[in-house]
Amino acid sequence: MAQNLRGALVGFCNPLLDISAVVDDSLLAEYKLKANDAIMASPEHLPLFQTLIDKHNALFLPGGSAQNTLRGAQRLLPEDSAVFFGAVGNDENAQRLKGAADKAKLRTNYMVNPTKPTGTCALLITGKNRSMVANLSAAETYDFSHVSAPENWKDIEAARFYYITGFFFAVSPDTIEAVAKHAHDNNKTFTMNLSAPFVAEFFTAQVEKTLPYIDILFGNETEAAALATALKFDTSDIKQIAKRVADLPRAGSRPRLV
Repeated sequence: MAQNLRGALVGFCNPLLDISAVVDDSLLAEYKLKANDAIMASPEHLPLFQTLIDKHNALFLPGGSAQNTLRGAQRLLPEDSAVFFGAVGNDENAQRLKGAADKAKLRTNYMVNPTKPTGTCALLITGKNRSMVANLSAAETYDFSHVSAPENWKDIEAARFYYITGFFFAVSPDTIEAVAKHAHDNNKTFTMNLSAPFVAEFFTAQVEKTLPYIDILFGNETEAAALATALKFDTSDIKQIAKRVADLPRAGSRPRLV
């Protein structure tokens, strides 16, 4: 008999419309960007979004790290297995994101902010590298009161696996803490992605507070190095970093996979 996976996977992140373009290094230099990085947009970055549209034949793509991950997961899983949470505006870009999710059979549970536009992310492609600049806008207004409402918390209670990106530390650490503790208290699987070097650098306390509840931690080499620096490890060896993070104290008895 097939296993019932209805609502088994819940994810949280920032739903963003990606504005993607192939550019040269001079544009990166103009906006003081690194070739392979992810940052939050500052005021000086805001003209970049229109520049990509006007001068670089930009493509509009449904984005948001966890939303993309869950769209992919849902394509591999039985119908209605995954649910995504995040905040959007009441606008056309939100409908674009929902349309892409609907096409993948991914159920969305958006908090809609009528006063801010849906967030966007500039993707600057140079060779094999990708520099990401996120303008969160409505996405950064996500509030724990949304998921804690009984009609939404039932999705948390029904799930068995949780995936939250490190980007969400900048938005709703209360949500991360509540979901992580629920997973621990109910013997479920809580997973996170380091997402970008700045997460470990600027949200070190939140990362350390959450680590005891993380069953599976994802990250690339650059993010691992940033985490090692934040945690004051005396090694730059990626394998050693992964082992030391895996061995950090756990709230439960299960080993942590890194």
